[in-house]
Amino acid sequence: MSASEPRALPRVLAETREDFLALDVKDRLQLLLEFSNELPSLPAEYEGHPDLLERVEECQSPVFIFVEVADDVVTMHATAPREAPTTRGFASILAQGLSGLSVREVLEDVPDDYPQTIGLGVAVSPLRVRGMTALLARAKRQVREKSAA
Repeated sequence: MSASEPRALPRVLAETREDFLALDVKDRLQLLLEFSNELPSLPAEYEGHPDLLERVEECQSPVFIFVEVADDVVTMHATAPREAPTTRGFASILAQGLSGLSVREVLEDVPDDYPQTIGLGVAVSPLRVRGMTALLARAKRQVREKSAA
């Protein structure tokens, strides 16, 4: 593989993308709503401590994330209100898709434009896609910072 060839997308994120692209626009929104119900709960030590989480300012809804890196394995935590199901759904996709990956996989194998690649650009507003892209960018930044520490 040459340096210019893209690396393979990690399995969970690749399967999620395939699932979305196999659906029509209306069904993509339904799948996103299903993901919103699957957002993993925050670990107990983060509950009630928003100061430990980073706010994703680009999201219209109050979305907070925290990424842990231990032994080169990434775990992403996110919280988003149930009243913001599209944003919550994408936070869930990322929390499930990035958790368990290595630092290299997150930083090199997950494209920065992943939100655009799953076909949501035709299903949600550009503002929402921008928020989703920012959510991924902040997660990657935290991974870079915590893996360098």
